[in-house]
Amino acid sequence: MDWGFAHRTWEKWAPTNVGSSGEPLKAAMLLNYDPTGPSRLLSTISEQRGLKLKPVEVSSFLDYIKRNNIQTECFFIDMVTSIHESWFCARCVNTSKAAGEGAIVMQTTSFLLVALYEGSIGSASRAMVSVDQFAWQLSRRSL
Repeated sequence: MDWGFAHRTWEKWAPTNVGSSGEPLKAAMLLNYDPTGPSRLLSTISEQRGLKLKPVEVSSFLDYIKRNNIQTECFFIDMVTSIHESWFCARCVNTSKAAGEGAIVMQTTSFLLVALYEGSIGSASRAMVSVDQFAWQLSRRSL
């Protein structure tokens, strides 16, 4: 795994895609995650922007992903709206935001990218493009 490449890619991608208004994402987190690796290798938070999470706070989410029952189980996101081979997206149904909010989780070979966005269909589309671009950059190095 090329941590240097992943870090440089994040540092180029995150400032233009995550954070301030006008950016497609309000927050994002990159977790190293290899479901085929030895169980002694724990997933850790590699990068995050717009969030202040600790590893213990994402452990139940990682357990949810490892069980691979996305179609039949729920997590704190409230509702999964689209499931694909390496990603899923969800809309929050209990939100104080008038336009709504949602999350996209995309898995690459070695990472899980969790991205949060605010807004409706247009915002969700912009968020998906942004997440897909980052995942594509990682996949160029099989990460």
